Amino acid sequence: MSDRDRKSRFKGPKTGGRGGDHDRESQERHQSKSSGKPHGKPQGGRPAWRDREAKGGFKGHAKGDGPVILYGWHSVTMALANPQRRIRKLFVTENVARRLTDEKIDTRIPPELVHPGDIDRRLGPDAVHQGLLAEADPLPGLHLDELPQDGIVLVLDQITDPHNVGAILRSAAAFGVKAIVTTGRHSPEATGVLAKSASGALELVPIVEVPNLHRALGEMNDAGFLTVGLDSEGQNDLSAVPLHAPLALVLGAEGKGLRQLTRETCSVVARMDMPGRIKSLNVSNAAALALYIGTSRLGLMD
Repeated sequence: MSDRDRKSRFKGPKTGGRGGDHDRESQERHQSKSSGKPHGKPQGGRPAWRDREAKGGFKGHAKGDGPVILYGWHSVTMALANPQRRIRKLFVTENVARRLTDEKIDTRIPPELVHPGDIDRRLGPDAVHQGLLAEADPLPGLHLDELPQDGIVLVLDQITDPHNVGAILRSAAAFGVKAIVTTGRHSPEATGVLAKSASGALELVPIVEVPNLHRALGEMNDAGFLTVGLDSEGQNDLSAVPLHAPLALVLGAEGKGLRQLTRETCSVVARMDMPGRIKSLNVSNAAALALYIGTSRLGLMD
């Protein structure tokens, strides 16, 4: 089977985006016309949308030109169960089609039966897709002034690793977080690796995209939120800080931590004391621990 025949049976996801991504793609299309080389996949066969995702840069959650790519059992079946998520296309293997039928899962649209290798070629050999891939519309996001006032919100300060953001989303769903606030830039798209790492949590935790995190934190302070920045060199231990709802826990990027302006805007900057010789955690682990402390202190564990 030729590449042209294969593509006609199983087309790749459309690439899209805003700002720099859009400009780069236009440039790539122009270069491909002049050089005669195909665009959309860099050398080595890695899908272009995965390269953009690895660089960072939640565009796909509230907005975006192209479809959101969801793969893996939990990510896709949670999307199918979410009435707010519009499914455009659904690709399944024979075994998955049988499982969907056995478990009486409503696919909402007729799925297309494909071979596992077809999905491998879409996503790359390292993606654990479990024989299930969907193209879907992005979910609508919340506005900052729509944040609930009765629980915990997470704020992400330029955390760009999709695995970390996906793991944070999963913990947020487990602890009943009301929303996640992130910037439109310097954050990964809510698709692909992030969605798989979130294991369905994208369908459960609303996302608020803001253009300026410093300004957003100021508005949250004015709205009565206690904004607590988490930093290993914070003056107070989080377990000793008087906490109240609405509470916003602010997490910084791996290595860099909170930016200076973010630290200055937070109501409190706190650390989490640990008995071991290593005093800092991976940001997704730190988020889970902070959420446990926060929900326990606010009496939200019941």
